[in-house]
Amino acid sequence: MFLASTKTWYLERLVFLIAGIFSLVGVTLGAYVSSWWFLLNLLVGINLVVFSTFGFCPMAILLNKLGATPKVRD
Repeated sequence: MFLASTKTWYLERLVFLIAGIFSLVGVTLGAYVSSWWFLLNLLVGINLVVFSTFGFCPMAILLNKLGATPKVRD
């Protein structure tokens, strides 16, 4: 079993946190407000696939500009 380090809030961890929050918000709003909100989950999923495949993520770029640093290998 793999356990990620939880000592610091590095860039990749923040990206997954924000993606999880957006997914939960999309599901909640989709269930209670309008089914169009489920598109938010689609966009989050596409962004995660693009990030893992090509390394491009607008949220990671924004977080990096705000001062978040990528995880340094131990």
